[in-house]
Amino acid sequence: MPRSGSPPPIRAASSGKWIIKRNSDGVRILQSAALNKIPWLVHGFSTRPGGVSLVEGEKTLNLGFTNWDARENVLENRRRFQSALGADKCPLFTIKQFHSDVVHLVEAQPSAEVLASADASITNQSGMLLAVQTADCVPILLVDSKKRVIAAIHAGWRGTLARIAQKAIGRMQMEFSSKPENILAAMGPAIGGCCYEVGTEVASAFATKFADAENYFDELRTGDEPNPVQWLNQMPPGHQPPPPNVFLDLRKANRAQLLEAGVEAKNIFVSELCTSCHISQLFSYRKEGAASGRLMSAIAIRPT
Repeated sequence: MPRSGSPPPIRAASSGKWIIKRNSDGVRILQSAALNKIPWLVHGFSTRPGGVSLVEGEKTLNLGFTNWDARENVLENRRRFQSALGADKCPLFTIKQFHSDVVHLVEAQPSAEVLASADASITNQSGMLLAVQTADCVPILLVDSKKRVIAAIHAGWRGTLARIAQKAIGRMQMEFSSKPENILAAMGPAIGGCCYEVGTEVASAFATKFADAENYFDELRTGDEPNPVQWLNQMPPGHQPPPPNVFLDLRKANRAQLLEAGVEAKNIFVSELCTSCHISQLFSYRKEGAASGRLMSAIAIRPT
């Protein structure tokens, strides 16, 4: 059913670590207060209001080229998003995300609209707006405040399992001699551990790669545990019901990776907004399916 009235505002954290930036089009951008203090940096995480794409009769800021939306709508939404960021003059650099650990080095704006296949991008070039798209996965923006290096990361469960955040930091170190203690990280809205239900095979995969994997799940069950139902119903082997699913906290897993990479805890800022819980203000593929729009998280070094 169509939603009625204006959507309620997202409340920033009471600690003052997050702020909401609004413009005359009704676009609302979530920003890290700490990153906002860096004068040469532009950054922000999009939300749902303020666009021209229609979802159940409601105008939304869909920033991805989905099957259900017209290309001209998305282009207008992106124009509004960049205007709200104050990055009108920055070319938008997006990537073809495929849930990998590939980190793309952006050295110059491509002459044609050819997307690099990657799930993170880094640069030290001014005037280029690096962006990732999400609708539940974790968006992470990094900035080396000393070397003036930035990164935009898309971390779903596969990318998290492959340590995409750590590999982006490693690439920043390799290419630009970044030091983790100088890196600030902002993690935007994503599906929370309250709503992200996954199979025990995912828990098993994490358990084989992370010593602290039990901290990422409500209960670390890998599917190998004895199933008491088998003894109650006397089902023969191979016919038992599958083990119950578990809930994964992707933000907690990525925060742990940032810490392991050397980023200081005081420099990691995590939004607690769950995309599935706040469907009136954000997009969630888990909640909306193929009709979901896409959020965008972007970062740039201001043009000189």
